[in-house]
Amino acid sequence: MKMVGRAWKFGDDISTDHITPGRYYHLRSNMPELAKHVMEDADPDFMKKFKPGDFIVAGKNFGMGSSREHAPLALKIAGVSAVIAKSFARIFYRNAINVGLPVLIADTDSIDSGDELEVDLEKGIIVNRTKGEELRVKGIPEVMLKILNEGGLVSYVKKYGDIKV
Repeated sequence: MKMVGRAWKFGDDISTDHITPGRYYHLRSNMPELAKHVMEDADPDFMKKFKPGDFIVAGKNFGMGSSREHAPLALKIAGVSAVIAKSFARIFYRNAINVGLPVLIADTDSIDSGDELEVDLEKGIIVNRTKGEELRVKGIPEVMLKILNEGGLVSYVKKYGDIKV
């Protein structure tokens, strides 16, 4: 599974409230509308610059805060190809995989906003086409790749009936 898009860089401790601002909580039953507001509290102009297929790149502890799965689902619906960060809040990481949003753990220091990235999930490689650099990342376990390939945990279980580890 290869993806190509631009990077949008954020810092450490991006919370689920940065991802899906609490003032839009009433939209949780209308996810396409909620997705129009992703990252608004971290960058008010994010959705004006972002194009479907782009990547969110961040520092440590991405997705901290509440355990709502609305945050990764809204990112997926908005068209985020993957989130690449130094580390993730554990519940955000699992929720992302469960809804079919790829998440990669990597040293993101050399990636800047606007860099064009090519990500190969299966090989665990990020190529920064802008800078001509290649990053090897901790690969996604095979069972999680299968879940992502099916679009999330619900789709996987509907198709296969159970998780085969």
